[in-house]
Parts: sequence; C-alpha cells; structure tokens
Amino acid sequence: MLVVLAAFALVTSVVGLWAARTTLDTDRWVATVAPLPQDPKINAAVAEYATTEVFQVLDVETRLREVLPPQAAFVAGPIAGQLREQVRNTVRNVLGSDRFQVVWVELNQRLHQRILAVLEGQSTLITAQQDRIQIDLLPLINQVLRELSDQLPTLFGKQITLPDLSSGAIPENLRTRVEEQLGVTLPANFAQFTVYDSGQLWAAQQAVATAKRDLALFVGATIVLLILAYVVSPRRRRTTVQLGIWLIIAAVTVTAIVRAVRRQVIAEIPEGTYRDGVDAAVTTVFSTLRERGTQIIWIGAILALVAYLVGPGRFPVWLRRQVRRGAVAGWRGIRRGTDVAVTRGPGFVTTYLDPIRIGGVLVAVVLALILSSWTSLLVIVLLLAAFEVAVTLIARRHDQDRDHPATPPAPSPAT
Repeated sequence: MLVVLAAFALVTSVVGLWAARTTLDTDRWVATVAPLPQDPKINAAVAEYATTEVFQVLDVETRLREVLPPQAAFVAGPIAGQLREQVRNTVRNVLGSDRFQVVWVELNQRLHQRILAVLEGQSTLITAQQDRIQIDLLPLINQVLRELSDQLPTLFGKQITLPDLSSGAIPENLRTRVEEQLGVTLPANFAQFTVYDSGQLWAAQQAVATAKRDLALFVGATIVLLILAYVVSPRRRRTTVQLGIWLIIAAVTVTAIVRAVRRQVIAEIPEGTYRDGVDAAVTTVFSTLRERGTQIIWIGAILALVAYLVGPGRFPVWLRRQVRRGAVAGWRGIRRGTDVAVTRGPGFVTTYLDPIRIGGVLVAVVLALILSSWTSLLVIVLLLAAFEVAVTLIARRHDQDRDHPATPPAPSPAT
C-alpha cells in the first residue's frame, strides 16, 4: 500500500512542480508561450478576433455606404467582406513575422511580471479596489493598422502615423495614440481579455500562497513515503519492481484525468476557429508536462525491468547466463578480429588502396548530401582528410616493412 501511495504521490508531485515552475516563473512562462503565434490554428483564432476588433472600431461597411452613391450602396457588404479577408490575412502575416515575435515576448513578460507582483503581494501601487489585470492585444492591433495604412491608405480616409513596436518598446500611451490617429474613442475593453478583476484579487493571492505551501508539504510527504516503503519492506527488490509498475499505472491514470479535464474545458468554447485555437494553445503549454509523463513511464518500466532481471527467478538467471556467455564469446571474437586486422589489414589496404580511397570519397559525398549544414560539411571534410592520410600511411608503412624486413637478432655466443 505504501508503494502505491508513493507512486501516485510522486506523479502528482511532478504535475504540481511543473505547474508551479511554468506559471510562477516569468522566464519559463515566456519561453512556453513564445511559439504560440507561429501555430496555424492559434494564428487563425487570433487573426479572426483581431479582424473583428478592427472592423468594429473602423466601422468599415458604414464608411463604404457613405462614400458610395445610393445606387451602388448594395455593394458595400461584398466590398466589406473582401476588405475583411485582406485585413485577416494582414493580421496573420503580422502574427507570424519575426518582428512581432519581439513584441509578443515583451507583452507576455510585462503581463506575467505584473500578475506575479500582485498575486504575491509585492505591488504597493495596486489595491483590490482598483486592480484589473488584462491581456492587451492593442500592440498587435497597432502593428496591423500600420501594415494596413501602407496597403490600404484610403481605408482610414487619411494618412495615419502609429509607433513601430518591433523593437519591443511598448509606449504607455499607446491607446491614446491609436485613438488620436483613428479619430475614434476605443471601447473600454477593446482588444482586451480580463485575467481577473479586483473582486478576485484576495482569493487569488490566498490560492497562490496555499498552493506554494501545500506543494512543498506534498513533495516532502512523497519523499517520506518512498523512504518508509523501503524501510518496512522485507524484500526491497520486489518493492522496486512494484514501484516501477505503479509509477506506470499512476502516470497513465493522471494523464487520463488531465486529458478529461482539458476536454471538458475546451468543450465550453464554441466550435470553430476559437476552439481550435484554444486547443492548440493548451497543447503547446502542456507539451512539457506530456514529456514528463512519458519520462515517468519509461523510468517506471526500466526500474521494474532491471529490478526483476537482477532477481533469483528462473528466467532472469537463465538470461544473465546467456548474456555472460554472449559477452565472453563477443570479447573473444573481437580479439581474434583485432589480431587479424593487425596482421592482415595493412596488406589488404596496400592491395586495394585506390578502391578504399574512392570508397571513402563516396561515403563522404553521401553524408554531405544527407547532412547539409556547414558544420556537418566541415566535419565530413576533416574526417575524409584524416581517412585518406591514414590509409596512405598504412600502405606506405607496409611497403617499407615488406622491402626491408626486420633482421632477427644474432644468437649470443655460448659461454
């Protein structure tokens, strides 16, 4: 029973440590979410949202109806649809660009640092009465509007000048500058997702503090359980086998639970682009946890197998005997092969020197085609040069030994 509890506690501790290190460490969080804009499904979901926000603030169809004659007002809808598609493509291009990657990293770094400062009670400027932390996609909208001003200058009715954020420097007054250039007042929640508001601040702070304390206690209890399981066990090898098996069972069980929760959460999102985007984002964020689960399964399998194979069972004993015999036979074969190579190898190299050289070049060419990087090419060239020099020296040394055989020492005179 202690082994079962220890196995499940160990797997749960890994999940808890992963969650704490991923969500409460800014560098790890930024590294985790950095590749999200490059994912096609996430890109499509964000592009759809950003396009909707841009069309809402620009009111494109109404503007078209105002500039078109009354007889042509009916084409405002189809033209707006075409413009919407072009705007969506522009958003996707901006999201996937290297220049926006710098903005995305800076955006997430700022957001995460502020969240941690509030949750851990380090912020003295923010109170529970006035605090509201949000994910702000206005920098993305700013970059999209810059691109659109170059592609469709007539869309805005005037030339607009917005800051270039590709260096990662996001001005504090960005919202005001966008409003001034567009000549509109942006809605209060424009391009923003609320992480939590003031009413949830105290509860969130308590949850983080409790999670840190409970995680430390849980990890400590897991270590105690593991030690206790081996202390009270009369057969520690068998206990190790059981621990490995239960680690596999625990990892599979916890993985199934996490997947069920994930499916339930994603099912709450309407089907379509947004659900696909959230699903892809969750997959990316949880990728490291999946790797840890796979590692635990392999560790459990190797632990159980090794502990079983070193035991006194009939099959392990027979297998160890066969391995020992195979090792002895293999060592003898290697020695015989080495002796043959030492005695006959130089003569073989001398006889077939040109084919061996050509063979080395052919192998180098094949490797160069497979491994196309400059580093690989340099290594291949160096190895080929070393090979050609080595076979040449072996052949030359063999010719010298054959032309000038060593003279056996003269016998000493009898005394």
